[in-house]
Amino acid sequence: MGKLGKRTTAAREAFAGKDNVTVEEAVALVKAHATAKFDETVEIAMNLGVDPRHADQMVRGSVTLPNGTGKDVRVAVFARGPKADEAKEAGADIVGAEDLMETVQGGTIEFDRCIATPDMMPIVGRLGKVLGPRNLMPNPKIGTVTMDVAEAVKSAKGGQVQFKAEKAGVVHAGVGKASFDEAKLVENVRAFVDAVSKAKPAGAKGSYMHKVVISSTMGPSVSISVDSATGN
Repeated sequence: MGKLGKRTTAAREAFAGKDNVTVEEAVALVKAHATAKFDETVEIAMNLGVDPRHADQMVRGSVTLPNGTGKDVRVAVFARGPKADEAKEAGADIVGAEDLMETVQGGTIEFDRCIATPDMMPIVGRLGKVLGPRNLMPNPKIGTVTMDVAEAVKSAKGGQVQFKAEKAGVVHAGVGKASFDEAKLVENVRAFVDAVSKAKPAGAKGSYMHKVVISSTMGPSVSISVDSATGN
């Protein structure tokens, strides 16, 4: 058994029988067993009682994590003139219009977040098939179609996380790095869960939060008691 096998087995044994633990216990477990050679991301997944195929059950939004994500977010902005200048000054990595559209159409996507001014949407709209599946399509509901491009760029760079329910009603995101202090990871987890809780759609029937789990990039997952996650 190789090194990875031993490490994975040890982690699985440590996690065995630990279900529905508190946020604090879950973070401590995940952090203790994130032993890869790189700084693993701590990921959260939430199973929600929604069917996002129905418009009134869609869950989406964004939240600025109190302690950031620990990730360097590359931001692209579709804008012209003064708005393009504002975006550059705010720290955007890539700024453009038709030229940026052509780059993306050619298959080069060197960014993690995409922002656009409203007048750019006819151009950005042509990229739906490319950006949509990657969850990169600018959207006014989450503040990425806006005239205030400077604020949107700063939010993206400052630890804002977007979330959207997938087909099975699952929402997932990175909520920090394994190198973060436990207390900071706990704060981030709670902030994310709180934001998803507040994004409960009108059409959600019955129980909304079914399961909350966290894991590190290479480690097993541990489930958190919904009451602990929501601070009840």
